[in-house]
Amino acid sequence: MMIKKAEEAQSVNEARFTKNIIFNEGKSTVFILNFLPGQALPPHPHPNAHVYLYVMEGNGICTIDDEKHDITVKDIIHCENKQVLSIENTGSERLSIYVVLARESS
Repeated sequence: MMIKKAEEAQSVNEARFTKNIIFNEGKSTVFILNFLPGQALPPHPHPNAHVYLYVMEGNGICTIDDEKHDITVKDIIHCENKQVLSIENTGSERLSIYVVLARESS
């Protein structure tokens, strides 16, 4: 068993969003994405995987396959396979998202 403090993975960078990996075991990776206001994660798919996102703090816009959704604290998002995902911090504070990337068996 391993316990880690999420706040230790909530660092930010003035130049771009940060991705801080917490666990990487087998077919699963857990990380926290952190965005300062105005920062964004470009559109991209996750072939052969399910992505689960939990908004820890802040708010913004999550776009899946060109469909925009406002997101805020305690929202949970699921994106699968070849769906194209992007995230933008449209708020005035840090946006932190806990992510589980679960790859499917080949």
